[in-house]
Amino acid sequence: MVSRVIPVDPFDLVIFGGTGDLARRKILPGLFRRFCSGQMPEGARIIGAARSDMDDAGFREMVADAIREFGGGRACEDGTLEAFLEHILYETVDAKGDGGWEALKGRLRPGFVRAFYFSVGPSLFGDLAERLRHFGLADDDSRVVVEKPFGHDLASAKALNKALAEHFDETQIYRIDHYLGKETVQNLMAVRFGNVLFEPLWNAQYVDHIQITVAETVGVGGRGEYYDKSGAMRDMVQNHLMQLLCLIAMEPPARFEPDSVRDEKLKVIRALDPVLPHHIVRGQYDKAGDLPGYREDAGDPRSTTESFIAMKCHVSNWRWAGTPIYLRTGKKLRARASEIAVVFKDAPHSIFGEEAGRHRNILTIRLQPNEGMELGVTIKEPGPGGMRLLDVPLDMSFADALGPDAEEVPDAYERLIMDVIRGNQTLFMRGDEVEAAWAWTDPIIEGWKARGEVPKPYDVGSSGPDDSLMLLHRDGRKWRDIRT
Repeated sequence: MVSRVIPVDPFDLVIFGGTGDLARRKILPGLFRRFCSGQMPEGARIIGAARSDMDDAGFREMVADAIREFGGGRACEDGTLEAFLEHILYETVDAKGDGGWEALKGRLRPGFVRAFYFSVGPSLFGDLAERLRHFGLADDDSRVVVEKPFGHDLASAKALNKALAEHFDETQIYRIDHYLGKETVQNLMAVRFGNVLFEPLWNAQYVDHIQITVAETVGVGGRGEYYDKSGAMRDMVQNHLMQLLCLIAMEPPARFEPDSVRDEKLKVIRALDPVLPHHIVRGQYDKAGDLPGYREDAGDPRSTTESFIAMKCHVSNWRWAGTPIYLRTGKKLRARASEIAVVFKDAPHSIFGEEAGRHRNILTIRLQPNEGMELGVTIKEPGPGGMRLLDVPLDMSFADALGPDAEEVPDAYERLIMDVIRGNQTLFMRGDEVEAAWAWTDPIIEGWKARGEVPKPYDVGSSGPDDSLMLLHRDGRKWRDIRT
């Protein structure tokens, strides 16, 4: 199987915060990989913009170093890197002042796609949007890309939306969530809506429950001060896990078009019930020998911010009434793994008797590592001696399916940036979608603050607090093992 590469139109992409960590680790190496794959046209230009006093040559040197470190081993020694660097420019720009804007405007060419990537803190979104319009850099066809966190709560999200809407139409705003750019996440839509096999079973009549897990082995590390003001609920559940939940639970859109898809996702968020207090478990990873615990990493010995959260959610509509969706995410857990597991109900009657045991089908969508899908089916154990049943997987990993071409599959940032250039908003969040997610999230956070709840400690390398196990045990279920 060969991954097709479809070139995009020539473009001018300005990366505000072009010298920052995100640009170095993800954006610039991703663009280099698209260049190596032949998707970036000859007429494309990438313009870094930041406060740092630097010229084109200095920025190109920084970009080259970033690609050597984070580029994934792509061709840097055969002249490809030098060819890519010819597309790189730089301007020193003051996001809150007037310096550098006229020079940056002079770099942009008429008749080319213009995109502006705000790889900066949300506090600068409004200033950048205002100056892009004031100095005439942006027109009605320009696109702006904004990174999360998109707000800290509903009020701040509304303020950010308003600041952007004063200068850009909603059709020009691309709110990026890199989880939606993962190949498996998009394949989830293909599996659901491209196959008659699953959609008739994708409802409360046949699905017992759904588990969505995003587990990390790293702690908060150098992000402790930022993370302590956010926590797992704001950092992961409100955006990443919410998007996965929407794709799992949404109705089939009329067409695979941006607003048709996002309309259905919005309906899911608005159908979410408030989460009951006893359906939430929060945790903090504890010290492990010489390794610091969460509070040491956060620099606050009394911190009540969660590094782990698990919850039981319900979508109140005809499709999912009575089917729980369990969400779980945390740091310093047993393994780095992200997956969605759709657990189907048992067969209504077993003709094989009690000795055959209980067996059920589980569709597992692996987001990381080793992206792929697995469907568990029940078969007869080979050999004589009666009917003995066992569960085996029908497994598809992209590494196996694509072979050597698996390395050519774009990562999330590569795909999403190219979608910006194409003007395709399908995999980006709409403003009302973000606000609806915060409207559901805020009361949950306010509730545990009002109750004075403190996160439960859990061991590094575990599956989280013991209380999270009880969240499912009370329902006669259990979490799937966290494993790579």
